[in-house]
Amino acid sequence: MGKDISKNLVGQPVFKQLIKMLPREQFDILVQQQSGDRYYKTFFSWEQLITMLFGIFSWCDSMGEVCDGMRALGGKLNHLGMDCSPSKSTAGDALRDRGNELFKLYYFALIAYFKPLLSVSRKEKVSFEEFYAFDSTTISLFSDVMKGVGVTPKMMERKRAA
Repeated sequence: MGKDISKNLVGQPVFKQLIKMLPREQFDILVQQQSGDRYYKTFFSWEQLITMLFGIFSWCDSMGEVCDGMRALGGKLNHLGMDCSPSKSTAGDALRDRGNELFKLYYFALIAYFKPLLSVSRKEKVSFEEFYAFDSTTISLFSDVMKGVGVTPKMMERKRAA
């Protein structure tokens, strides 16, 4: 009897479980309404969403890291619903050229879809005008003001803002 070389994953990866929670039907309706895949032959909006979520959950800093990380998975991308990892140029072009309106609408569709599961303390009728977001680049602007906050001498090379 020969060695079993097939790669059968036991259970499902956590990322696949998260992807399965997303309502794909609503996303497809929004893609049709926004003509999100009109000029794309291979890298569709859903694949871009999966690629960007992969980058976020993998803590990647660049599109190169995202695509290299997906390429490192090799044939195990089927659990993400993709045949192969996108090339850096294809993913970068889609990120640059495809508008964000589709993903903004999907974000609010997700809030409506998961509203019964969200905390009761959540504010009602959140609009984009009332929503403020900031990232690590914003925090680095205040590094002098927040000097020493959340830092121990041993962590000086890995200083983080509070």
